[in-house]
Amino acid sequence: MTPANIETATLGGGCFWCLEAVYQRVRGVQHVQSGYAAGHSKNPSYEAVCSETTGHAEVVRLQYDPSVISYRQVLEIFFSIHDPTTLNRQGNDVGESYRSIIIPHSDAQIATAREVMAEAQRAHRDPIVTQLTGTDQAVNYWPAEDYHQDYFNQHPNQGYCAFVVAPKVQKFMKTFKDFLA
Repeated sequence: MTPANIETATLGGGCFWCLEAVYQRVRGVQHVQSGYAAGHSKNPSYEAVCSETTGHAEVVRLQYDPSVISYRQVLEIFFSIHDPTTLNRQGNDVGESYRSIIIPHSDAQIATAREVMAEAQRAHRDPIVTQLTGTDQAVNYWPAEDYHQDYFNQHPNQGYCAFVVAPKVQKFMKTFKDFLA
C-alpha cells in the first residue's frame, strides 16, 4: 500500500522506456514502473499491445511525494519530453500504443491536467492531441514484463536507448536542473 504522503500519476508519451528513464531522475519521484493502460483486455502482453488489438497505451506509473514535486510539475516535465501534437506517434514509434495520454487518479488531477494542457496548447502551434481519460481508467493498469523495467539504466548502449532515450534524458537534465534527484 502507498503511504499517505505519496501520490500516483499515470502517463503515456510514446515508448515507456523514455518516460521511465526521465522520471527515475526526478527529485521526489519514489518509484517508476512501466506498464500498459486504457485498454480493453486484462493483463496484456507486450506482443498483444504492439499488435494494436488491445487498445492499451504504453505508460509509466509514478509514485511521487507531492511535498517535493507537484502533479503540475510532473505534467510540465511530461509535456517537455514528448511531442503532444502527434496522434499515436512519437518519432518512429507509431501506433495507438504510443499515444500521448494522461490517466488521472483524482478529480484534482483532472483539473490540473486540463490547466497544464491549456498552457501547453498556448505554447504549441499544432493542436495538443493528448488524451485525458477519466479516473475510472486508473484501475485499468497492468505492469509491463520485468525485462521492460529499468530498461535504459540496464541497457544504455542499446541502439534505441542511445539514440532515442538518451537525448530525452539529456534534454530533461538540461531543462529541469532544479528537479534532478
